[in-house]
Amino acid sequence: MDLSEYTQYMVPIIIAFCMCVGYVIKNSLDFIPNKYIPLILLILGTVLNVMINKNFSPETFMAGAISGLASIGTHQTCKCLKNQKKSEENTDS
Repeated sequence: MDLSEYTQYMVPIIIAFCMCVGYVIKNSLDFIPNKYIPLILLILGTVLNVMINKNFSPETFMAGAISGLASIGTHQTCKCLKNQKKSEENTDS
């Protein structure tokens, strides 16, 4: 399966905003279980994209949902790269 088809639906501003909201939920709001963060970001991404485009269509829904979920993948990638860099620094010492 080629994921490049989905990149046309990613909206960078929504990805960045959802990453920030996800970080705040994860680190500050202890009453929200971590398993609900993807659902919250999916809904938030969809709502933001509909508000930005001022219409509701399958394309705006899909772009918002993909952007909200892409923020999770972006966060996890950055987290893994950070951990990899730390482990390389520890092995060099």
